[in-house]
Amino acid sequence: MSARPDLRPLFPELERRLITLLRSLSADDWAKPTIAGRWTVKDVTAHLLDTSLRRLSMVRDGYHGESPNIRSYQDLVDFLNRLNADWVAAMRRISPPILIDMLEQSSQQVSAHFATLDLAAAAAFSVDWAGEDKSENWFDIAREYTERWHHQQQIRLATGRDRRDDDDRITTRQLYFPVLDTFFRALPHHYRDVSAAPGTIIRVKVTGEAGGEWAIERRDAWQMSDTLRAATAEVTIPDDIAWRVVTKGIPRAEAMQRAQLTGDRALAEHVFSMLSIMG
Repeated sequence: MSARPDLRPLFPELERRLITLLRSLSADDWAKPTIAGRWTVKDVTAHLLDTSLRRLSMVRDGYHGESPNIRSYQDLVDFLNRLNADWVAAMRRISPPILIDMLEQSSQQVSAHFATLDLAAAAAFSVDWAGEDKSENWFDIAREYTERWHHQQQIRLATGRDRRDDDDRITTRQLYFPVLDTFFRALPHHYRDVSAAPGTIIRVKVTGEAGGEWAIERRDAWQMSDTLRAATAEVTIPDDIAWRVVTKGIPRAEAMQRAQLTGDRALAEHVFSMLSIMG
């Protein structure tokens, strides 16, 4: 896990694969349900457009259409859920070709905007799901990358475009490992209220092409760790479901059935309630 990964070079390729995917969809594909709650493929696509336009408007252009009174994390979640629902409902009157064209153009502008940012400077948005009140640009950009990756993968799952032999799949190590590496930075925050003796180690392993290992250690508080010592609790998850575990994309019981848990069972099971998205 690098200190400040720069994921900006990955955006153009990720977006190219998304636009290629969307242009290949049939009329029936656009109406298919996804694992994103009640959203269809078209709804998820509309949401991706919304995130691009909102970022450009608020961060690049300094335009804020609303100034909500946010007093808690739940207030923020409720506000974002309302924004998302309002936008998706309005976009149901817009055709897929228009959505694709607008998404392609706005995505290019987002990449161009990211290129102007100092990675170590303060970001406009904090990565709340990792417990940060203030974040640096590299982490906000990485968070945006995970957002765009996991929603594209939801579309691929819904339309059967997630095959391992697909040349344009996004589960390659180059495109997928950075998603996992960003998601699992939330581990210390997720375990913040879990008591354990100093020196306790919890390790998460993801198997497969994009896999890796992430560990946290209890010191004065839980911290990311590169220790090689044996873990008190260890969870091993196949990479095809790892992203779904932390994005509300798979039932907890199903995920645990497909994973391997060793050591302290209670500490290990807590991984399966982690969220690396706002929700």
